[in-house]
Amino acid sequence: MRTTVATLAGAVLLTGGLAACSSEPAPPSAPQTQAVKPVAETDVAAPAASGDQPKGITYDVTRIPLGAKLSTGSSVANGQTTVELKVSGLLPNTKYGSHVHTKPCGAKPADSGPHYQNEKDPVSPSVDPKYANAQNEIWLDFTTDAQGAATGTATVKWEFRKGEANAVIVHAAHTSTEHGKAGTAGDRLACLTAAF
Repeated sequence: MRTTVATLAGAVLLTGGLAACSSEPAPPSAPQTQAVKPVAETDVAAPAASGDQPKGITYDVTRIPLGAKLSTGSSVANGQTTVELKVSGLLPNTKYGSHVHTKPCGAKPADSGPHYQNEKDPVSPSVDPKYANAQNEIWLDFTTDAQGAATGTATVKWEFRKGEANAVIVHAAHTSTEHGKAGTAGDRLACLTAAF
């Protein structure tokens, strides 16, 4: 009799436990990442002859046609920064480089200044891989799909200094990591003013 009662009690507990498990929502499998907040989005235009410049500029209408769209956003959580760049209307199946730069877009490609660096290289232009690397800068290289669209994303273990990161540049090639060429990615093809 004692064995039957114990077995019956065990069965009741087991059934109750299963019922409790099935009514509870499943715990999340991974922590939620913070959503990327929009910073800037626009269609690119030609540089203005004088005065204020467009928010998005193409310096090479063959490789970044007028009307191509650039948008960027970022998120900060636990001392880490994620930056995302979305593009559309570019050349299909093409490799591009991209980085966050220090100054807003200007009429000339060089107006946006150097790459933003968490630890600044005392030598400019910076081509030393100690400073010009994907952990010390924001590299957003991408390859477009058949429709000319792509997304580049980078996450680093630091936050931007206020007022020092002001544009995203699209370059002609993926970024080099080679000593003496580190951080270079060919011509500056387009610029999106984006105050991070």
